[in-house]
Amino acid sequence: MPRSWLQALSIYRDRRVLAILALGVSSGLPLLLTFSTLSAWLATEGVSKASIGLFAAVGLPYSLKFLWSPLIDGLPLPLFGRLGQRRGWAILVQLLLIAAILALGSLTPAQEPVATAALALLVAFLSASQDIVIDAYRVEILGPEQQGAGATMIQMGYRIGLLIAGAGALYLADAFGWHVAYAVMALLIGIGIATILLNPEPAAAAPAARAARRTALPLALWARAHVLEPFADFMRRSAWLAILLFIVLYKLGDAVAGVMANPLYIGLGFSLSEIASVSKVFGFFATLAGAFLGGLMATRLGLFPALLICGVAQSAANLMYALQAIAGHNVAMLALTIATENITGGMGSAALVAYLSGLCSRGYTATQYALLSSLATVGRTLISSTSGFLAEELGWIGFFTAATFLGVPGLIALLWLMQRERRTAAVATAR
Repeated sequence: MPRSWLQALSIYRDRRVLAILALGVSSGLPLLLTFSTLSAWLATEGVSKASIGLFAAVGLPYSLKFLWSPLIDGLPLPLFGRLGQRRGWAILVQLLLIAAILALGSLTPAQEPVATAALALLVAFLSASQDIVIDAYRVEILGPEQQGAGATMIQMGYRIGLLIAGAGALYLADAFGWHVAYAVMALLIGIGIATILLNPEPAAAAPAARAARRTALPLALWARAHVLEPFADFMRRSAWLAILLFIVLYKLGDAVAGVMANPLYIGLGFSLSEIASVSKVFGFFATLAGAFLGGLMATRLGLFPALLICGVAQSAANLMYALQAIAGHNVAMLALTIATENITGGMGSAALVAYLSGLCSRGYTATQYALLSSLATVGRTLISSTSGFLAEELGWIGFFTAATFLGVPGLIALLWLMQRERRTAAVATAR
C-alpha cells in the first residue's frame, strides 16, 4: 500500500491506468444510444410514449451479461485470437459494435420500429459484451495496488462516454440530423480499438487463453471448466454469501433515492431546463470528482476503510433530498443537493468497483466480474422499483429519510466482513 497521498496519486500516471480511462469512454458511449438518446430520437419521430417506454426493455442484456461471459473467458477466436484472449475478443466486439450502431443510425424509427428495436437490442448486447471484456482486461492488466486507480479511471471514462453520447449526440442531431449523430458515435468506438491495439495482452489472461485453446474438450467438460468452475471457485471463498449480500445492499439506499430525485424536483416546481442545467454542470463534474476521491481513498487507505467512509457518505447524502423538499424551489439548494449526491455516489461506486475487482480470481475474471457487477445492479433494477409506492405513502421528507436508513444493512454487512478480516489476519499473525 502506498505510504503517502503523493505516492497514491503517482499511480495515476501509469500508462496502464491511463489506458483504462480511454476504455471507459468506449464502454460508456453505447449505453445512452439505446436509452435516453434513442428515446429523444423516437420522440422527435413522433413515436408514441407507450412505444418509447417499451424500448427500455432493450437494456436487459446489461443485467444478464453473466450468462454469456463464460464464452468470452473460454471460447477461442480463430483469427482475432492471435491478439490474445482479451484483446482478440475486445477488437471483435468493438468492430461489431461500430457496425451495429451505424446500422441503427441509418434507420427511420417511425417507419421501421421492429428493425429499430432489433438493432437497439443488438447494440445493447454488444455493449454489454464489451463491458465484460473491458472489465476483465482492466482487472488483469493492473496490479493489486492499482485497482483503486483503475476503478476511478473506468468510472471517469464511463461518465465522459455518457456525456458524449448524451449531450454530444443531441447537439450533433440538432445540427446535422440523427444519422450523422449515430455515425459519429459509432466512429468514436475507435477510441477503444486504438487503446487495445496500443496496449499489451494481460499476462494474467494466459491461463484463460491456454484453456480456450483446448477446443477438443467435450461440451460437458468445457461447460464444467468455463461455466461451473468460475462460480464454484467463488463459492470456495469463505463468507462468500455475506460478500454477495453486501454487494446487493451497498448502494441500495442510493438507488432507491435516485429513482425519485427528478420527480421531487419537478414536484417542487423546477423546470426541466433548470434541472438539466444544474445536473449537467454540477452533476457531471461532481461525479468525476467523487470517483477520483473514492479511488484515491481505496488506494491510500485500503478497500474496507474506503468502502466504509464512502458508504456512510453516500447514505447520509440522501438527507440532502429531504432538505431540498423543505427548501422548496431554491436553485442554489438544488445545485448543492445534486453536487453532494453525485460526489458521494461517485465515491461509493469507485470504491465498490475496486472491491469487486479484487474479488475476481485470475483465469475466471470475465465470468466472475460479470456476475458480481450484475448483482450490484439488483438494487437499482428490482428493489428500487417500489420507490414510487414508498414516496406516496411516506411523503418526500419521510421517504428520503427512510432511504438514508436503507444504507444501514449494507454497512452492517461491511462491518461484519471487516471484523472477520481482522480476526483472520490476527490468526495468521499468531501463527
